[in-house]
Amino acid sequence: MSAVVEDIANASTACLLTAGHRSRAVAFGDGRAIDLATFERQVRALAALLPEGSHAINLCEDRYRFLVAFCAAAVRGQPTLLPPSRAVAVIAEEVRRHPGSHCIADRALAPEPPHCWRMPAVLPEAEGAPLRLDPAAIAAIGFTSGSTGAPTANPKTWASFRASTAQNLAALRDLWPVAEVAHVVATVPPQHMYGMELSVLLPLLGDAAIHAGRPFFPEDIVRALHEAPGNRLLVTTPVHLRALVEACAADPRLAPPALAGIVSATAPMPPELAAAAEARFGCELRELFGSTETCVIARRRTAREEGWTPYPGVRVQPQPDGSLVHAAHLAAPVALADLVEVLSDGRFLLRGRNADLLEIAGKRASLGDLTRKLQAIPGVEDGVVFQLERTGPGGVRRVAALAVAPTLTEAAMLAALRESVDPVFLPRPLRRVHALPRNATGKLPRTALLAMIGDASH
Repeated sequence: MSAVVEDIANASTACLLTAGHRSRAVAFGDGRAIDLATFERQVRALAALLPEGSHAINLCEDRYRFLVAFCAAAVRGQPTLLPPSRAVAVIAEEVRRHPGSHCIADRALAPEPPHCWRMPAVLPEAEGAPLRLDPAAIAAIGFTSGSTGAPTANPKTWASFRASTAQNLAALRDLWPVAEVAHVVATVPPQHMYGMELSVLLPLLGDAAIHAGRPFFPEDIVRALHEAPGNRLLVTTPVHLRALVEACAADPRLAPPALAGIVSATAPMPPELAAAAEARFGCELRELFGSTETCVIARRRTAREEGWTPYPGVRVQPQPDGSLVHAAHLAAPVALADLVEVLSDGRFLLRGRNADLLEIAGKRASLGDLTRKLQAIPGVEDGVVFQLERTGPGGVRRVAALAVAPTLTEAAMLAALRESVDPVFLPRPLRRVHALPRNATGKLPRTALLAMIGDASH
């Protein structure tokens, strides 16, 4: 392990807010780099300006300012709430559920959420003692995405964040040279737990610096990668990566500079996409497996292996309705809905989710497998199969699908599915749409899917 990893793993009761030499870069972008010493001075000064409150909701678009505001709130003893959506109604509901909370923004918002405080245009600085946090303090409260139901809250202590970050560093550290810094470009928002782990905690506690922006389109991602001086680590999702691979294949002028590695999470990575990305960008793609409840707990090189390697000290235990995760950074075992098969060498295979399993007329299928078959139809750019709330004949909940397929008719897609799908599992309705209602990390909240199929059926 590097000295930084050892420092995190051996955390004492007086936990430093940051790790590494004060001269190392913590963020970069627009032709400049910000060192750890400057960052700490800005955190210290901003913490003194924050309004009194019980919790903070960090709505900063600039990733560096998110980082400063997150740490300032932590220093003030205000856990950061990470709602599953930035919609004003969702933010307002969290403010109502957490009396005394306030929002932090780095620009004018319209409409403006309640109790919103705007950061100064020029960040102030203040000298002082090294910043420390109580390891038992709640640093953030993450919320599940809502893809399988109502979002649930998951508090994270500073000690658990430090422990999980040490694991992430150990899993990725060989992608860039020893004693050098990785320059991370992330397409995922810091308000998501995966974004928090890889684009906030990693530069805080590891040998890494983060690009201040949040590139979304392929052109923006390539531009951000060119701004990194070296050891470029792309932190992304399958949705963003597919768009990048296809754009670079279509336009050779869009080629990014050499990458140290690619990291992906939030949704299953198709092996074909992983192999295509490795071939095009000449680096290794590591897929991470985790959840808001557990943080990242396993990794794999998807282009070459199906099995997941648990992080050291992590044990995944199969259960009839999912799995149970045991880990040092978890106060107690955590139950997940993911069905797993544990192999003799300790790795595990994902076998879908209990909620994804379908049983109709004595036959079984999984929504995940049906979705993969829909997406595999030539001409389908994106698609999803899901189960409706309402029931059909015999009290069976019907299967529906949404597909982005500009050149295909709905009848053509159903005909293609009939070749590999039992008739009882054919989605009805199957609607062609312009785009799926994916959130910032590429996930599909169930409420959004139901609303879209409802709108389409009227």
